[in-house]
Amino acid sequence: MKVLDIKGIIFDYGGTLDTRGDHWSEVLWQGYEHFGIGVADDEEVEPRVSIHKQAFRDAYVYGERALAVNPIVTPDFHFEDILREKLILELNFLAGKELLETGKDDSEKQTKLGNPGKDSDASLSEMSSVSDSSSVSNSEASSESLFLSLSDSEIQQIAVDMARYINAKTLALLNENRQVLEHLKQKGYPMVLVSNFYGNINQVLKDAGIDGYFKDVIESAVVGVRKPNPAIFALGVCALDLPASQVLVVGDTYGKDIVPAHKLGCHTLWIKGLQWEEKKVDESIPDGIIKKLSEMEGFLKIS
Repeated sequence: MKVLDIKGIIFDYGGTLDTRGDHWSEVLWQGYEHFGIGVADDEEVEPRVSIHKQAFRDAYVYGERALAVNPIVTPDFHFEDILREKLILELNFLAGKELLETGKDDSEKQTKLGNPGKDSDASLSEMSSVSDSSSVSNSEASSESLFLSLSDSEIQQIAVDMARYINAKTLALLNENRQVLEHLKQKGYPMVLVSNFYGNINQVLKDAGIDGYFKDVIESAVVGVRKPNPAIFALGVCALDLPASQVLVVGDTYGKDIVPAHKLGCHTLWIKGLQWEEKKVDESIPDGIIKKLSEMEGFLKIS
């Protein structure tokens, strides 16, 4: 393990401080499993009751896109509020409800879920008239429909309960990682947060009790630039008022954190957990790979 000569640290938030490097799709999927909605791929789904992971992943992508382009999250949203809204969007997708506009192929993917054995173009035409308050009826969907049978009120309740469950687990880990941030602060390391977020990151940091650790917070929704654009990390480097060569970036996503920060000239640590997909990458680019945040201290000149 090499010791890095750095003077300041940039942290990612989602997947770095609030999970152990696990992609948030994996965290949410664990919630689906806990509530009996998600089942392993080698298990048989119960029609209208449970789903396999691929259906969830399509719903997850839709939820992220919908949050990004629709004014759902407000600056006063707590993290549990975000989780609830994400889950409502996902469950609407999985239950065949009308979708919000994303400009992408989410409606087509939803159609395939409702009619997996039919031609997608034909199915899309048949199912384009879904109302905003009801799921696709049995007569509209084929007998092989993989939609969940959930009313609007059931979706709301499941989303509330699952958000509460996931948020409690997240806060427990944040409390653990707060101790790492406190130790780094005591050792004199200035820290900045750089995150792709929805405009409410300051409220989320306050709820987690870690809002006082960062010299500055660079949030994509505020500054108008998103990872993997290195420019957002450049803003973090400027906030630290240090040369990039003296800055360490800690993140969970190889393509969005490690690669752009490395291009900028920063040192990097990859906190690697469950990924969206396992890709072969050049693991020599990060200065180190860790499994939990406390392991980063081994790369620093601290005792």
